[in-house]
Amino acid sequence: MDLSLTPSSPGPGQEPGADADLAVARRVLAQEAEGLGLLGTALDEGFGRAAGLLAAATGRVVVSGMGKSGHVARKIAATFASTGTPALFVHPAEASHGDLGMIVAGDAVLALSNSGETPELADLVAHARRFGLSLVGITGRAESALARAADVALVLPAAPEACPMGLAPTTSTTMQMALGDALAVALLTRRGFSAADFRVFHPGGKLGAQLSRVRDLMHVGAEMPLAPPDLRMDAALVAMTAKRFGCLGIVEDGRLVGVITDGDLRRALEPGGAAAEGGLLTRTAAEVMTRGPRSIGPEALAAEALRLMNERSITALFVVDAAGAPVGILHVHDLLRAGVA
Repeated sequence: MDLSLTPSSPGPGQEPGADADLAVARRVLAQEAEGLGLLGTALDEGFGRAAGLLAAATGRVVVSGMGKSGHVARKIAATFASTGTPALFVHPAEASHGDLGMIVAGDAVLALSNSGETPELADLVAHARRFGLSLVGITGRAESALARAADVALVLPAAPEACPMGLAPTTSTTMQMALGDALAVALLTRRGFSAADFRVFHPGGKLGAQLSRVRDLMHVGAEMPLAPPDLRMDAALVAMTAKRFGCLGIVEDGRLVGVITDGDLRRALEPGGAAAEGGLLTRTAAEVMTRGPRSIGPEALAAEALRLMNERSITALFVVDAAGAPVGILHVHDLLRAGVA
């Protein structure tokens, strides 16, 4: 029996049907992208009215949906909450068994249902109407019960599901998710939500580290390597090595006027440098320093400090206040330890 591979057999490391899988993936992504394009075109002034209702809520935005729409609703609620819009997810079936008590005066309701006829949402919608809560619906049918009950209905455009049978929620849930993101970004823009606000809700992980302020990481007080401009270089080198930042800040009249780094020392020792005549150790710090050094403010983001260090190929950065007085120093190792780099 010939056991050799035939031309139709998959090669080593190749899964059967890999090309077909790739074709399916590309078709799904193209189809869902087309749905998002239709959604963007279909949006009208109703989107602004919906955002206005949610922004006007003095309580929280209660997001709800059943099945796949419920999973999307959970994500939308989480995105709202992390971007300055107080929000929570309420399961519609649980709402009918006591969780309606979580929805109170001042709240607004965002309900998701592609068909607009989800029976589990009925009690939650009725509760919103009974207590005069703003109700925004996201649905695929303009004449559905949800669309008729809502103050504003955001209607998804007709777009086929990416499922080959046209049954599994795929394109429709992608549009729901994207519309939730659009609402969240519109609301944070209305509120002037800043990177500093964002860090309040994201203190952990890489993102929280990048949103740290320079003041949170810098060394202050006696830790700073500082010297006057008339200090002789023999003493300046002692001060520079004692602090272990690889640099020395030169301060005159309370302001940072220069910096001495390893690079400045090398340049001073070159022919024609500051130490070409008389030796380095007898020179003053002012003769060797680089004037007008790059610095940063204490309120700047740590990520901005990292960018400056990378641009200038430096490992330490002095932190100065509005008057130019040194208030701290930041080393690239501080950024590494904090997870910024």
